[in-house]
Amino acid sequence: MRSSRLVSILMLLQARPRVTARELAGELEVSLRTVYRDVGALAAAGIPVYAEQGRAGGYRLVDGYRTRLTGLTEDEALSLFVVGLPGPAADLGLSAEAASAERKLLAALGPSQRVRAGRLRDRFSLDTSAWYHPAEQPAYLAPLATAALEDRVVDVAYRRWEAPREVERRLEPYGLVLKNGTWYLAAACDGTVRTYRVSNILRLTTTGERFERPADFVLGDFWREHLDAFDRRRLSRTAVLRLSPGLVAALPDLSDAALRRAAEGVAPDADGWTTVGLPIEYDEMAARQLLPHAGGVEVVAPASLRELMAAKARAILATYASAGPTTPG
Repeated sequence: MRSSRLVSILMLLQARPRVTARELAGELEVSLRTVYRDVGALAAAGIPVYAEQGRAGGYRLVDGYRTRLTGLTEDEALSLFVVGLPGPAADLGLSAEAASAERKLLAALGPSQRVRAGRLRDRFSLDTSAWYHPAEQPAYLAPLATAALEDRVVDVAYRRWEAPREVERRLEPYGLVLKNGTWYLAAACDGTVRTYRVSNILRLTTTGERFERPADFVLGDFWREHLDAFDRRRLSRTAVLRLSPGLVAALPDLSDAALRRAAEGVAPDADGWTTVGLPIEYDEMAARQLLPHAGGVEVVAPASLRELMAAKARAILATYASAGPTTPG
């Protein structure tokens, strides 16, 4: 613990021209007495640190002294400032580690590069949440992150979409993925690696049991294969649609990326409407996707989806057929 703190002090001194004992104590969350003792230990170890007295005083390193403890080149350290992961790091319970990493990155930079790093940090940000939906704050995300880092087995109660809704599972957490503001867990259960939505975990108990994570498991590769397989299973049908000229013109400004891709490069018919094929899941889900476009889209096939759209349109008309809103009895 102390060795890590000594390195942190050295990184802070290297990243800033002058740091007071009170600033070091606040940054590292220790007492002033501890700071004085640690700085003395650095000096005794041969680090050229000295104290300047007075109102503008503080600790500083001898001009020109630099350590290469980080092992990073300036360009490598600079590039990492655009990653912008303080939010996810805090969600995972790693905010202290992220702050320590930032100090070490700053220490790898020269004075002019530190200024540029500050600009990068101030001018670029990563927001992983989806539009119109706040990012999830799963209750058990941090314990899962710890279990994944330490290869510890966890017992969970999980809520799924099919009956029985609540199930008990013993999981070996391999890794966590943040997609569009939602956290997912890749974990082995009974020898098979599956994905679990972290917010659907109702209860979690960390066991004392450890597991051996396969050496050839690559989280990024697994996630890409999972998404590809999910889309193949999900989008197993194709709907034939006719899109109005107005809807086609508006597609670049709408959030329906699938419909926009379907219409790309398709020439309109003689009447100005565009006939496209849209990969769909099941009728109800497709109807939810298409209804917001109202009369700008006509379902040609399958017949079951066309009938469902007509039924929903009739239900809307029936609701609004009266002259005014119905007053609850």
